[in-house]
Formats: sequence, structure tokens, C-alpha cells
Amino acid sequence: MRLPRLALRPPRRSFAPPGPVPRRPGRSPGRLPLLLPLLLPLWMSFGPPARAAADPVFAPSGPDAAAFRADKGYPVRRGAVTPQADLVGNHTRFDTLWPSHLVARAGTPSVLTRAPAEITLSYRIDGVAIGLDLFLDRNPVTGLLIARDGTILFEHYQYGRTDRDRFLSQSMAKTVTAMLLGIALSEGRIRSIDDTAATYVPELAGSAYGETPLRALLHMASGVAFRETYDGADDIATLGRALFVTSTPAAQVLAGFNRREAPPDTHFHYAGSETEVLGLVVARAVGLPLATYLATRIWQPMGAEADATWIVDRTGQEVAYCCLSATLRDWARFGLLLARDGAWNGRQIIPREWVQAATGPQPDFLAPGVASRFYGYGSRSGASPVPAAPSRFSASTGR
Repeated sequence: MRLPRLALRPPRRSFAPPGPVPRRPGRSPGRLPLLLPLLLPLWMSFGPPARAAADPVFAPSGPDAAAFRADKGYPVRRGAVTPQADLVGNHTRFDTLWPSHLVARAGTPSVLTRAPAEITLSYRIDGVAIGLDLFLDRNPVTGLLIARDGTILFEHYQYGRTDRDRFLSQSMAKTVTAMLLGIALSEGRIRSIDDTAATYVPELAGSAYGETPLRALLHMASGVAFRETYDGADDIATLGRALFVTSTPAAQVLAGFNRREAPPDTHFHYAGSETEVLGLVVARAVGLPLATYLATRIWQPMGAEADATWIVDRTGQEVAYCCLSATLRDWARFGLLLARDGAWNGRQIIPREWVQAATGPQPDFLAPGVASRFYGYGSRSGASPVPAAPSRFSASTGR
């Protein structure tokens, strides 16, 4: 695949608040799954960086908007998150459906400058050049923001979403949880990632997850049997129902998955339950709700401009494997924080060695093409190392 061509161009549309700037919605080639907010802090070098305003652009519609119930204003509906008709509303209003804890913003937001003109980027598929506008016209993307070195190069929203909406993380929350664990380790709240989970969560004692070292859980390599196939009858559905519908404590639910298929830290197997265990470990170790710990250790130090929300289960515990909602620019700040090895404006927020370990070379069983067909899995994070990248590069994804 050829490297993308990047250049700066005058914005196709300018932003004049308060009204949205219309954009031709285009047509999708069918009913495509909604893409979550896509963050592209450009960690690779593509020439001179933009230096100063590619303003946000808002479109009231988007590809195949009728399928997402545009006629109803993209409503929200409690139940499964993923039915197509509910995707837009649920993924940007999820915190109106379930109880949540607030992740308080910074008193003074950090500055993200804007390029004097939007970036242009194109790639080729089957001989056809696809630019950003055509990409948005073809794909149901709620928001797309590209930033590099603290400068926003492109910021577009579709389906009536705005820069005040909070976009659901899905599995990007796994990376956030892992970064919080790294901070807790640096503060001495967690003694070693070779400790078992039960060291910090006594209710897990005697269970397969309780006997698993934190290192293996960070690798998603506990060896505990857990099926996550998204068919509504799998183990992740059982875990979700227990957390959101019943008042069963998370530790009790997790202790019920008690069959080991492989020794710890020998085989990658994607399972949201592993991060749920880590969330319990961090909360117990630091003696604070995850939302409070995130606010004081990452969100405020990096200068988040808006409050975020983290959905909690029926017992008031944050659901660590998903369900953190934040504005697109604050997601960009978090991405840039990782791109800078955990540093922000001269302050080391996340230990540098922890971030580098998460995005650098991995054990063989986590390597691209081994952990999964295309991607690897980041040690100590939900980040996915990308094969054949020209430099250390990873992506946090939410599906």
C-alpha cells in the first residue's frame, strides 16, 4: 500500500458559529457499521507540520442517514448498543441511558492550535484515489479529527453531531484503564505487575482470574476461558447483563469464569473481562473511583476542555472495559499524550517507560499476525501495534 499523500489546503467550508456548516451527505454503498470517533494523532512523519485554523465543520446528515433514524433526530434507546438504527444516538448520548461518574475537566484547558488550512490526505483502493471528503461521504463516521504535534489539521462531524457531544469509547477505555494502572504502579499503590489480581481484590481469591498476574491481564493473556463473539449469548453478554441489569458485584461475576485453558501469559485471547479485573485492581489499590483517579491523574493534567463521563454498574463501579465518553478534542488530547510518551507541556503525566512498553516491541505471542490476523496487541494497554509501520506506532480502537 502506498503511503498517503499529505498536504495543506484551504478548507472546503469555513466554520461560522453558531449554525452548522452543511456538507453534501453523499451515499453509502450499503448499510455500513457506524465508525466510532476516529482519532489520528499523526505519530509518523509526513513532512513539515502545520503551525497555526482548520475550523470544525458540522454536517446535519451523513451516509445512509435514514438507517440511523435521522427522521427522529438520531434518538437514543436503552438496550443493545449496536442495532444500526440506534448507533448514532447511543454512541453520542450513552451517558443519558445509564448512570455514570463525572470525570471533571481542567480548570484551564490546554491549547490545541489550528492549522491555517485543512490537511489533504488520499489513499488508493482498486486504482481509485480516496480523499477525506470522499471517505466521509462513503462511510458513516460521526466525527473525524486529525492532529499532529498539538495542532488540529482536520475536524469534521456528521449526523448532526458537534464538538460538544461526548463520543463513546467502547474499547478505548481499556487503554485508559491500563494507563491508570501504570500511574498507580509509579505511585507505589500497586507493588508489581507480577502480583496476582487477588492481591488487591480479595473477593477473587481462589478463582482463575484471582490467581492471574496483572502482567498477563495487561496482555489479555490470562488463559481463562471467556467467549467474546458478540452473538448475544456469549460470555461478554453474560458479564454485561450482570453489570448493567443485576446488582451482582463485578468481582463475584468475574470469579464465576473459572476455567483455565492455558497458562498465564502464553496465549493472547481478546476478552473485556480482563480489563474489568484490572479496573477493580486499580480502584482498590488507589482507594478512589476510577473516574476520580482519571480526572486527577490524566484528564486535568492534560488540560481537558470538557467533562467526560464513565458509566458505572449497578454497584457504582466504573465499567472498565468500555463506556467512557468524551469530546473528540479531548480524545485527541489523550492520543497526543500517548504520542508524546505520556508527557504534556513539560510534565510527565504517565510514566514514559510504561507508554513505551505499551507501544513498543512485544512478546512473540502478541506480535502482529500472531495475536490476530493483522494486528498485534500492546503490552500494558489496549493499543494495537501496527505491522510494517515506519516508526513506533499504535492505535487504540473501539468497536
